[in-house]
Amino acid sequence: MSEAVLTDTGMPFANLMGVEILERSRDRVRGRLRVRPELCTAGGILHGGAYMAFADALGAIGGFLNLPPGARTTTLESKTNFLGAAREGEEVFGEATPLHLGRRSSVWQTRITAPEGRLLALVVQTQMTVEA
Repeated sequence: MSEAVLTDTGMPFANLMGVEILERSRDRVRGRLRVRPELCTAGGILHGGAYMAFADALGAIGGFLNLPPGARTTTLESKTNFLGAAREGEEVFGEATPLHLGRRSSVWQTRITAPEGRLLALVVQTQMTVEA
């Protein structure tokens, strides 16, 4: 289901980073992140950890939306390929889609792109389902 921009993700660290959720459903989560100085390396380039944390937030939301009642999710594994740079002042966009939705885990692929669609990072993460 598409919604208005969601600035409170329900995750304190993602909120601190400034992650905005543009769309969330069981099969796709889209978000936006403005590249602020606090998220950059000394050269004014988005830090690799910021790419990873952005993708982790999107995948975690997707994992959460697919949980059975009473369960929670946590990141079990994550792998990132850094393919391009984003500079301070720019925006990056992320789209997380499931590669696997199982009873005990889900695997999410997140593409992080520049506004014109250039691929900046590709992240694959595994979300573990933790039963209540």
